[in-house]
Amino acid sequence: MLPGQIALVTGGSRGIGRAICLELAQAGAYVVVNYRSNREAAEETLELICRNGGRGENICFDVSDPTATEEKIDDLLARHNSIDILINNAGETADSLFVLMSREEWTKVINTSLHGFYNVTRPVLKKMVTQKRGNIIALSSVSARISHRGQANYSAAKAGIEGACRSLASEVARLGIRVNVVAPGLIATDMTLDFPADMLKQIVPMGRVGLPEEVAKVVRFLCTDESSYITGQVISVNGGMI
Repeated sequence: MLPGQIALVTGGSRGIGRAICLELAQAGAYVVVNYRSNREAAEETLELICRNGGRGENICFDVSDPTATEEKIDDLLARHNSIDILINNAGETADSLFVLMSREEWTKVINTSLHGFYNVTRPVLKKMVTQKRGNIIALSSVSARISHRGQANYSAAKAGIEGACRSLASEVARLGIRVNVVAPGLIATDMTLDFPADMLKQIVPMGRVGLPEEVAKVVRFLCTDESSYITGQVISVNGGMI
């Protein structure tokens, strides 16, 4: 499926990111697990990869820091000479009603989700252009298209990612590089543990939260040749919310 390919997954230490790392490793990719601060969780992810017969490594940098990000990616390319798959999963929330939202809450989310996409993708893309191959996938959210009170910053960042990926896909398609987006709905992560069951049944037609593995399998599909004619698309994984 993906033997010998190098896959960089930002925000790969927990939740959906961890599930994606495990799924790509199972498909044969060498998985580089990016994390910002939770080293213990990243080591757990790598241990799970290795325990299941996969290979990979951890790499620490904050995607919102352009200098540190470029330095780490340059080092990664110097050691492996390739990044075949890039999964832009790192993100952040700081929910607040817009009239009460501080500039810090606004910029923190935009810097991680949207600026982080630029900071990581641009240096990786330079290599993919010379290779004339590559696969870029960004994680968006149902929040990019459905209004949720208190999430103007998060919705703006995710909608921006979707627009950026559509544009980028058209720029690099002729170079053998595909760019797609996966937009999850309510997924069983730390953020949904206390979600009321009665409300869940009202807003999700399937009546349940999704599993990180259900998102990861869609990402895996988009990384393989089984999806070789798919680019510039937003694939929703949301139990029918949209």
